[in-house]
Amino acid sequence: MLYHLLFPLASSVKLFNVFKYLTFRSIYAMITALLLSFLIGPWVIRKLEGLQARQVIRTDGPESHLKKQGTPTMGGVLILACTIVPTLLWADLTNVFIWITLFIVAGYGVLGFMDDYKKVVEKNPKGLSPRQKMFWQVLLAGAVGILLYNLPGFSTQLYLPFFKRVHPELGIVFIPFVTLVIVGASNAVNLTDGLDGLAIGPVAINAGTYLLFCYIAGNAKLSGYLQIPYVPGAGELCVLCGALVGAGLGFLWYNSYPAEVFMGDVGSLSLGGGLGTLAVLTKQEFLLVIVGGVFVVEALSVIFQVGSYKYRGKRIFRMAPIHHHFELKGVAEPKIIVRFWIITIILALVAISTLKMR
Repeated sequence: MLYHLLFPLASSVKLFNVFKYLTFRSIYAMITALLLSFLIGPWVIRKLEGLQARQVIRTDGPESHLKKQGTPTMGGVLILACTIVPTLLWADLTNVFIWITLFIVAGYGVLGFMDDYKKVVEKNPKGLSPRQKMFWQVLLAGAVGILLYNLPGFSTQLYLPFFKRVHPELGIVFIPFVTLVIVGASNAVNLTDGLDGLAIGPVAINAGTYLLFCYIAGNAKLSGYLQIPYVPGAGELCVLCGALVGAGLGFLWYNSYPAEVFMGDVGSLSLGGGLGTLAVLTKQEFLLVIVGGVFVVEALSVIFQVGSYKYRGKRIFRMAPIHHHFELKGVAEPKIIVRFWIITIILALVAISTLKMR
């Protein structure tokens, strides 16, 4: 909105020429998101308390979690507001990729909100059924897959980080592939959201990493030099990534140990879906497996645990997702959180290093 209002004035007021630079708008989207978090965060937490939107803690989990009973949840509405508003303010709203990503972020956010609302406000412990949630997740992600498949000029080839000459054409399979990436990322982040700040820290790091890849993918010279797919228009997603980093850091202010508020499904589903969409739009889907390695391991720990118990009658971990396994082994919650952040930073550096390994 600011871009469309002020950049046209650059011909008469040279100061407004800065709005043409992605770096400028991305930085200020980040700052806007962070300041907005500080401004409305306390009000959002009070409103959630007024709705009695309080977290219910499982009694079969680590005993240390019982003291978190009653902490406000559904704080993901704060993340959504602080991501969407700065994006609308600073981004070029004629860019289709911005609207595609916001469609997933908002759509998955609404889905998560409905699930949370049923659980914590209406006191329906089941919330939305797994089948209902999966149906809507697949439907929304599938719509993005169909749109991109029919979008003129958008490649349906698959690009691998370490193989610069291997680009298999997916054809119609591109649609279910996009669906898998977005739905898988959404649920992986959702499973990771079990400790104070455990999910939002890696989300912010992932968003920062994709900010770099969005910038390169949208620049013909840089993408050609680094041999990654050139995606015209992808650079504008830097603004959204910047807003996502700022919103994540702002939420972490309240969600760091001991948390004043939890994000709930409204946050975790939308953030994961947003990361998956960024991966698809930049043609860096497999990069998400690297930089989002913490999310991948968390999801795999649940899959292996369930499979092992179903077919062998034995558990692999003391409890899944794997962060609970470490808790039950006696590792302090803050130490688990910070170590997972450190691992994510290392993985982000590995992901960035792939730029010179192609």
